Amino acid sequence: MKQEERAIQFHIHCAKGDVGRYCILPGDPGRCKAIAAYFDDPVQVAWNREFNVWTGALLGEKVTVCSTGIGGPSAAIAMEELAAIGADTFVRTGTCGGIALPVQSNDLVIATGAVRMEGTSREYAPIEFPAVPHYEVLTALVDAAKEMGHPWHAGVVQCKDSFYGQHSPGRMPVSYELEAKWEAWKRLGVLASEMESAALFTVAAALGVRCGSAFHVIWNQEREKAGLDQKESEDVELSVRLSVEAVKKLIQRDRAKA
Repeated sequence: MKQEERAIQFHIHCAKGDVGRYCILPGDPGRCKAIAAYFDDPVQVAWNREFNVWTGALLGEKVTVCSTGIGGPSAAIAMEELAAIGADTFVRTGTCGGIALPVQSNDLVIATGAVRMEGTSREYAPIEFPAVPHYEVLTALVDAAKEMGHPWHAGVVQCKDSFYGQHSPGRMPVSYELEAKWEAWKRLGVLASEMESAALFTVAAALGVRCGSAFHVIWNQEREKAGLDQKESEDVELSVRLSVEAVKKLIQRDRAKA
């Protein structure tokens, strides 16, 4: 049975009518209730595996938050199944590690593109196809960041499948490849490293839906190597607020177009 023909989606355990057109996608299921608190009248719809789903309203429009777990495979599943029951606009909110030296912990990063150093997107598009956000979602995120007045950056992020391949590349049998490519990302001005955007942008293009991503910077290992001030920040409230404000802008702009 095709997923769009299912009454209840296989992984997220939701059906048509359970979710809004606009969806915020964190990784951590534990963040969903806090994100839903920004909604009017939030209700938990389902929780299966890594997919914790809440639906409420923003500006009178039905909106949803659905966690995706870690990495591209489960993020792609969430987007596929949400799109099958009516969602068409997605804002990824999460965390990242800085690469470029100006990117400091507690800053915000908005992805203008993603390095496809992961496997999920390759099952949707040839590697030559760029993983980029939809311009309307990107513009909403940038405009929201400007209004918040907190330090932010917009640029390319790197996506990978192995967290420890990034943080312990020297002990990997393919260290020669990991370390060389990491140096390339630095020289190309890549801002940060994370694990979902490349898959989400590519899946969104394949499905014909809109997606953008923004992140809270936990730390920057390159600043540490360079002997610059380095701290660690786990508070994701600012990146959550950014995603919520961006969704509000998208709602307003979509209404104006209609």
